Amino acid sequence: MRLIILGPPGVGKGTQASNIVEKYNIPHISTGDIFRENIKAGTELGKEAKGYMDQGLLVPDDLVISIVKDRLSKEDCKDGFLLDGFPRTVEQAKSLDDELVNMGIKLDKVVNIQADEDLLIERTTGRRICKECGATYHINNNPPIVEGICDIDQGVLYQRDDDKPETVKTRIQVYMDQTQPLIKYYKDKNLIVDIDGAKTIDEIFDIIVDSLENK
Repeated sequence: MRLIILGPPGVGKGTQASNIVEKYNIPHISTGDIFRENIKAGTELGKEAKGYMDQGLLVPDDLVISIVKDRLSKEDCKDGFLLDGFPRTVEQAKSLDDELVNMGIKLDKVVNIQADEDLLIERTTGRRICKECGATYHINNNPPIVEGICDIDQGVLYQRDDDKPETVKTRIQVYMDQTQPLIKYYKDKNLIVDIDGAKTIDEIFDIIVDSLENK
């Protein structure tokens, strides 16, 4: 199964990505992870990427594609993969298509998890994280036993700066502006599977599996 997963902040993409890679026994590949692995390993690709990142610059598309191509050539991707965070633009998608053709493989589906902005904001702004162990809670959906205190180690819970309402709205808008053309690109290729992110975690996963296996 060769997949891409798309979804705005707060839609539960990370949870579903974990479920997908576990069920299909495929690697979860994110560009962030790829950059970190290459930089840590001291590869030529990693050194070049680090040069841009150290200057606060975006890594150019051709270098991103090279790093993704290198990752997809690894043995663990032989039977499939889940790409997360890449591609982000139509230009990157076209470059990925070209590389996949060169590799003699093609995408199976693009999982697109969607939800209304109000729900995304409610989910994201309600998130609280333990300062000590990093455990995650939600003030409505998964509250701690004692308000503001972690159930596990009694650490203080806090709200990340990027989970505050105005920041979340900006993150969602940036995602929508950036991704809508990409969604249309894959829809025109009949690869998009639209998933209702307003449902429960288990319901969403069941719909994803059904969509991948029966369509």
